[in-house]
Amino acid sequence: MYKNLKNIYITLNKMAGNFWLSSHCKQWLLHKEELMTEIASDLKDLTIDEYKKLHIFFAHFIQSLGECLRLRQQVIATATVYFKRFYLRHSLKSVDPLLLAPTCIYVASKVEECGPMSNSRLLSACTSVCKNKFSFAYVMEYPYKVNHILECEFFLLEIMDCCLIVFHPYRPLTKYITDMGQESEILESAWRIVNDSLRCNVCLLYPPYLIALAAIYMACVFQKKDCSQWFSELNVNLEKILEVTKDILALYELWKSFEEKKEVPRLISKMPKPKNLSRPSSTTPINRTQSPNLR
Repeated sequence: MYKNLKNIYITLNKMAGNFWLSSHCKQWLLHKEELMTEIASDLKDLTIDEYKKLHIFFAHFIQSLGECLRLRQQVIATATVYFKRFYLRHSLKSVDPLLLAPTCIYVASKVEECGPMSNSRLLSACTSVCKNKFSFAYVMEYPYKVNHILECEFFLLEIMDCCLIVFHPYRPLTKYITDMGQESEILESAWRIVNDSLRCNVCLLYPPYLIALAAIYMACVFQKKDCSQWFSELNVNLEKILEVTKDILALYELWKSFEEKKEVPRLISKMPKPKNLSRPSSTTPINRTQSPNLR
């Protein structure tokens, strides 16, 4: 079983990337109406702003976990996209996000070829992050074990149909800024905006190059750089860039009013939970009520 899983990762790592021919482009970019339809079951228990705030929180959790493990930003970004893709297809009550978050990190570290990660190191990081950064949300010790993460890994792969190659805005971002000739002035600010965009759904709605261009546009506006001539020479839909920009600005507006330490405990208590609230065992699937059998 694990030998087959290893072969999947080896095959993925040999694949050359063409975004327009990729599963990312063909299967994992949605229209906003489709996205709202997919998450409708969770919106029976949560308002749309509450749902967005939970995703901001868990993106923060994944970021903190990745930093604790000293992973590259691309690995953290891939893990965050996996997390969003999973809950696009399944309700929050299908798997505890506290289990799925490190599972996404575990899978992303393999796909992005950052070397083997010891199971004990991953669990130690989960415990440390819960205790030192998110004790306001989780008062207990980290409740899951290695066997839970390994089982959840198969569930994650199945839900994503093994579509594990993720194209991020970082590469087009650096190429565009090199073309602008303003690397030092714009790159750092635009890079942070791309990182922040992982806390909303633009990665599920737009191609990476549009997110990169929106980040550059916003960075230029924030730093009062005139980039109108450069953008006018691009062969891109400027309305789409503005659409991405509006979505990221809406994220900032919501994030600004989000009192995480005060609101998250209430949001977690309100969040849809698995019907079986006991911890999964190594032989018991993780809430079968809405999910296919794990292989």
